[in-house]
Amino acid sequence: MTIYSFDRLQQFALNLFIKIGCSRKQAIEAAQVLLSADLRGVDSHGVARLMGYLRLYEKKRINPQPKLSVIHETPSTAVVDGDAGLGLVAGPYAMRLAIEKAKNVGTGWVAVKNSNHYGIAGYHAMMALKADCIGISMTNASPLVAPTYAKERLLGTNPISVAIPAGEEPPFVADMATTTAANGKLEILQRKNESAPLGWLQDKEGQPTQSAQGVVEGGALLPLGGDRDHGSHKGFILASVVDILSAVLSGANYGPWVPPFVSFLDPNPNPVGEGIGHFFGAIRIDAFRPASEFKNNMDIWIKRFRNAKTINEINKVIIPGDPERHMEQLRRKEGIPLLNNVVKDLQSLSEQYHVKF
Repeated sequence: MTIYSFDRLQQFALNLFIKIGCSRKQAIEAAQVLLSADLRGVDSHGVARLMGYLRLYEKKRINPQPKLSVIHETPSTAVVDGDAGLGLVAGPYAMRLAIEKAKNVGTGWVAVKNSNHYGIAGYHAMMALKADCIGISMTNASPLVAPTYAKERLLGTNPISVAIPAGEEPPFVADMATTTAANGKLEILQRKNESAPLGWLQDKEGQPTQSAQGVVEGGALLPLGGDRDHGSHKGFILASVVDILSAVLSGANYGPWVPPFVSFLDPNPNPVGEGIGHFFGAIRIDAFRPASEFKNNMDIWIKRFRNAKTINEINKVIIPGDPERHMEQLRRKEGIPLLNNVVKDLQSLSEQYHVKF
């Protein structure tokens, strides 16, 4: 494990994106979205993903100079074509559009097609906070998840994020996969050569496994809940809603047709749409009630839950967004720890693209 400063890692990512042909403006945004994951402790979606993005570029599956465009629009809705660019760029573009529509008519809803992996869902949802809006962000992803009772991998980890502003209290920020664990956490276990907890995976025959290589060996991730008795059908439903809003609604690929993030696997030769899909929402608070009143009530809500009577004195009720906020404060001060094999990947990219690390 080696510690690196946020600025150093962000500059490295920025330089790499510029090296492959991104405009400086888009490279800055992509690096910012990417490093927000490392800052917030979502290590699986930060610089550890750089190798994946660059390999997709080498396979000509990422367009470094996309011309983002609105292809359908109403006062409160839009569909954006990501032009096969980085989702790290298409996501913020679409969220800004949703926020602008919310300012004009109260709410804004934007679906995106023909995009790629967009980083952490929470980054995009949190963009709405400064505009006194509730932000919603979701995306479909590579099919690694078996629906309840199935052996086939038909859905992605399909995350959902909702960011809600408060007054004196920090905002409420939910950011979660619709699987028992995100695939990125599995990748971290693979790098550490550790086993996965029971309930994360099933093998190719549909039986529970703790092998962190379970997906590689033909198995699948499990929906949130793990099994039917613990509510995996609800995780399946949530993932399905994300898939439909992100892709069926936008014209992107959905279900098993979503292109894989890994470059060594080719996309389905018979796609049902274009690229992967995202879905964003912005809800202006004062379209319902004065924002100051709402945020005051959010403060009361947060304080009440934060001070709930607990089972023991060690564990307190955690408000969504608290762990990530604390981690960001710590890492901005002390730096970002990277696993040794992630460092090796970055050094390899440095040598290949002649960008100083």
